[in-house]
Amino acid sequence: MKFMFICIFLIIIPFSLISQEADSSIVKYRKDALKVFFDCQFCDEDYIRREISFVNYVRDRKEAEVHIMVTSERTGSGGRIYTFHFLGQNGYSALSDTLLYIRKTDETNEETRSGQVKIMKLGLMPFVLKTPLAQFLNINYKPPVEEKIVEDKWNQWVFSTELSGELDGEISAKSYELGGRFSVGKVTPEWKLDFDLEYEVEKDEFDTDDELIVSTQKSKTFDGLIVKSLNDHWSIGGRFDFESSTYRNYKFRGMVAPGIEYDIFPYSESTRKQVRILYSVGYCYNNYQDTTIYNKTEESLFGHTLEIAMEFTQKWGSIYSNIKYSNYFYDWSKNNLSSFISLNFRIAKGLEVRFGGGGSLIHDQLALVKGGASMEEILLERQELETSYSYFTRFSISYTFGSIYNNVVNPRFGGGRRRF
Repeated sequence: MKFMFICIFLIIIPFSLISQEADSSIVKYRKDALKVFFDCQFCDEDYIRREISFVNYVRDRKEAEVHIMVTSERTGSGGRIYTFHFLGQNGYSALSDTLLYIRKTDETNEETRSGQVKIMKLGLMPFVLKTPLAQFLNINYKPPVEEKIVEDKWNQWVFSTELSGELDGEISAKSYELGGRFSVGKVTPEWKLDFDLEYEVEKDEFDTDDELIVSTQKSKTFDGLIVKSLNDHWSIGGRFDFESSTYRNYKFRGMVAPGIEYDIFPYSESTRKQVRILYSVGYCYNNYQDTTIYNKTEESLFGHTLEIAMEFTQKWGSIYSNIKYSNYFYDWSKNNLSSFISLNFRIAKGLEVRFGGGGSLIHDQLALVKGGASMEEILLERQELETSYSYFTRFSISYTFGSIYNNVVNPRFGGGRRRF
């Protein structure tokens, strides 16, 4: 034990001396530079700090003079729209701006982060011009290539295919998964069309001393969404879903549900705030593989669903929550109530809380197999089990203190811990 403490002491002392010597160069931050708080969960922050070196990056948004908040939405072609909100504060509150960067479907990560840096530089210019560092900036202009009008031969339709597989094994067990997916979609200001076809098979084998246990699970689904925009608050449309699943006891399941949605805020503000209310009425036909606990091998059902979803992204953090209720008309006791919430909240300087959780009250498991599941099916999770509720939760709280600056990038030895 004494030897271990001696070793730790000998390691810590040299490193503490080195860090003290290095402090003299690290703490020399850019005098009079704009203080920026960069708020993006999906950006390459190290790259951005290197490329935009005329500002000081701070860890606490309240210390910043500009809060750059980035939100993201998927485009109809499979790309993404990144919305950069430049929010002035602490003497710059009169300035604010919103700029967009659109990532194309076939764009590389290098092209994306370069495009994001360009947008950030443009958005920061009105703020930087009010600092003493403005005299050191140069503006370059590159004339654009002559614009050509290109006709879209696909008429905004986007197609995507995927084939995936996994193989695992050891002396007494092996398993494999094989899946495929094909999707087609089209998104315009007036229409949203999305269709997906998926197939998945999973097989597990366990070789015990007494027997060979083989478990197979298959699923096939085809679902679609059709939505027509009426105005900036209202839309109508519907979903359909066709499914076959050994886990859920469906030989065939077909569902069609038209609906109407209202957003309290305009859809044009969806990157920052949404409160959507969706109501739908549907018809469902079920053909079961095995007789259910209600002695059914097939049945036709009518029901409805009400869903309320809320999403806000603000300077103090973000929150998303929804609540969904559904029931069958023939028996209102056959219902389902579920809710979910995700919260990221900056309480005070350096103090941040993240919380997420959800639960369901389940009273609509009509497809449960009569006689229950075998021990093998339970352990291998090959059959849906009866329950009246489900829940999950996650929580974290973090507190950071010390220097408010965060300019330095040092990738040496990687960012994670090494395990032995």
